[in-house]
Amino acid sequence: MKKLTLITFLLSITLLSGFTPSEFNYLPDNVNDHQIIEYTQFTLSYNEQHEQADWVAYELTGEEVAMKLPRCNCFKSDTNVITISSSTGDYKLSGYDKGHLSPAADNNMSDTANRESFLMSNMSPQLPKFNRGIWKSLESWVRKKATEHKSVYVVTGPVFISNLGAIGENNVTVPGYYYKVLLRMNNSKIRTIAFLIPQQYTTSDIKDYIVTVNRIETITGIDFFPELDNSIENKIESQSQPKKWGL
Repeated sequence: MKKLTLITFLLSITLLSGFTPSEFNYLPDNVNDHQIIEYTQFTLSYNEQHEQADWVAYELTGEEVAMKLPRCNCFKSDTNVITISSSTGDYKLSGYDKGHLSPAADNNMSDTANRESFLMSNMSPQLPKFNRGIWKSLESWVRKKATEHKSVYVVTGPVFISNLGAIGENNVTVPGYYYKVLLRMNNSKIRTIAFLIPQQYTTSDIKDYIVTVNRIETITGIDFFPELDNSIENKIESQSQPKKWGL
């Protein structure tokens, strides 16, 4: 897990952000007592009730985006989940895709990392037209931003509001919404942007689903980027500045 990539840069913005320059811990706060599992390129919080992650968090760099590996499509249960993860059988004949929370294309630094992205703990039931439509567009846009800004921090996950039922023997919840939160640091500035997208087919653009980070925190109960100084955190998480992100 990488948390030291921006050490040099952090030295220049310590006073601005309020966190120590040695390491920026970008992980959200723990959700109740849910299990935290760390993998090569991402960390997740597993929600046993809904049989999927509360959040998956990682730093994505331009270097990682440039790496290319063939998709292994090697979906398998996550044996590191103490309470037992969902299984591929839960999705069989369900009509839902096994939707990545941390995309396979964001995990190409090694074969191990790519295979870890296919663990069922990183999956959530997604309608095919959603998964292969606006969600795919948002994932591609995130990779573009990682290349443009050298590095971005990403947190993504389901929102269990207006759920669409459950699938499989493990009763995997089909979320009604998904969120994606990004943070970047450059030019001595810290910027965030967040997206809240209902799980449905849409021809709308991703910019139509921009919200504040505070909005996501309110509806999920998750505290994002808690290591930031409170005054900085409150400011950047209450703003919505799509033009600062090229939208």
